[in-house]
Amino acid sequence: MRIGHVIGKVTLSIQEEAFRGGRWLVVNPVDTADLNTCIDQQPKLSTQSSLVIYDNIGAGEGDIIGFVEGAEATAPFEDPTPIDAISLAIFDTLKYVAPAN
Repeated sequence: MRIGHVIGKVTLSIQEEAFRGGRWLVVNPVDTADLNTCIDQQPKLSTQSSLVIYDNIGAGEGDIIGFVEGAEATAPFEDPTPIDAISLAIFDTLKYVAPAN
């Protein structure tokens, strides 16, 4: 799972039937150095590219979310579905402790 900051939404005129009831969000991944402060203050712009992520849990602009990409993103769907990333969690608090070397 990766952590990201929702910075916007995408509006579609036509959508695949499997995606009914969800929305598409523009998400900026949060860098590891900013994980402990991203809930309390606006995260710095990431050095990574922003992503468009499918959301059906109700995340909105400004939220910090957990998301997965690739094959794991297709797991919630019964039929094969063309999707690259999906939101899994909306974080109220977040504490990251770097692993010891």
